[in-house]
Amino acid sequence: MSRNGKLKLHVSTIFTFVLTLVASAAALKIYLNLSNLISLLVAACLAFVVSLLAEWLDARSRKQEAENLAAQKAASIMQDSAKQKTVSDSSSEIEFITNEGNKALREMGRLYNSIHEREIRIKINELMRITDKIKQDAVQDPSDIPQIKKFMNYYLPTTIKLLNTYDRMSSQGIEGDNLDKSMKSITDMLDASIEAFKKLLDSLFSNQALDVETDIHVMNQMLAREGLAGEKDFTLETGNFKN
Repeated sequence: MSRNGKLKLHVSTIFTFVLTLVASAAALKIYLNLSNLISLLVAACLAFVVSLLAEWLDARSRKQEAENLAAQKAASIMQDSAKQKTVSDSSSEIEFITNEGNKALREMGRLYNSIHEREIRIKINELMRITDKIKQDAVQDPSDIPQIKKFMNYYLPTTIKLLNTYDRMSSQGIEGDNLDKSMKSITDMLDASIEAFKKLLDSLFSNQALDVETDIHVMNQMLAREGLAGEKDFTLETGNFKN
């Protein structure tokens, strides 16, 4: 306890002692009809006990207050630490997605140059375009990271694996039922992959679309409340004002 704290405690104790002494001495003399000396002695003992109790209660209260402050500080430190860990984890995941995305784009670029069929090259180009947008979304909206990680860990590597298989088959320079059938299956699968990648990219923007809808709704309400809306509201669906 600081010097000022001890001084305040002593002053409070003395004040309690004096107040109890005066009040109890007067009460003992009036109600018990004791002599002045006996009333004063009994009152002094009572005042001493009361002042000790008051000092103990005050010290206990100060100790509890100090413990509460310490607990609040510890909780605040833990919250800050948790926030820093979340930011660190998010940055690490974004770095992972960025690295994996760039590696996949380089591999697809190599396959684009290696495969000479125009139809397949068009599909590879589209896959690269969508993959790059999905990779960028992880940086712009970290809440999408779980979905993007699944894409990076399975769907994208599997698609690249199929492209590598197609590249090896097409480079054989021979024809055969098994080769033709496998290459046709891969071509069809690439179409399915492109559609799946597009749907994933669209789903990643669902949260942003909801935020835009909410902002527009609030804006329309504010304009109407301020008498500024007129007879038209802006809508996300049409991108213009409606009557």
